[in-house]
Order: sequence, then structure tokens, then C-alpha cells
Amino acid sequence: MFEKLRQKWKVNVFQLVLIISTFASGGSLTGYAAKKIMNALPIGTDWLWAIIYILLITIIWPMMVLVISLPFGQFKFFYNYTRKLGQKMGLLKAGKINDQN
Repeated sequence: MFEKLRQKWKVNVFQLVLIISTFASGGSLTGYAAKKIMNALPIGTDWLWAIIYILLITIIWPMMVLVISLPFGQFKFFYNYTRKLGQKMGLLKAGKINDQN
């Protein structure tokens, strides 16, 4: 599985470790930040809390992973990755993306 990702993203083993670490750190930090924000909001119903939490994570994750990618030295990869994801979701206009991802 990791070898397929390495080939798909055209990265070496060290970069793959950094990318996976960035995904893990960014996801964990996103969940932590979203939970803190949600606990500060006065939402009484569980279904509304869940919907707002999912939307909040969807909004926070791209920003968080870009910030986390800076110390890992993987900003270029994640910038291209989030742009491509935004294009697939129809949020960004399709344009030229660098060769990574």
C-alpha cells in the first residue's frame, strides 16, 4: 500500500514518511481544534452538533494541514493536494497543478 502511494505521488521513502506524518498530525490537530470550538458553542441537540462538527472539520482541515506541512517541509505537496481536492469538489476552478499528486 505504501509503495503504491509512493509511486502515485512520485516521492521517496523519507518524503512519504513526512507526508503521512503531516496527514496524521493535521488530522489530529483538526479534530482537537474543532472539538474545542464546538464545546464553546451552545448547541443542545446531538444531530445539529454532529452536522456542524462535520462542516467545521471540512473547513478547518485544509488550512490545518497546510500549516502543519510547513515544519515538515511538505508545503508544496499539500498545497497541490488541497488545490486538487478543491477542484474535485467544485470549489476551485480547474487549472494547472504542479506535477506532484
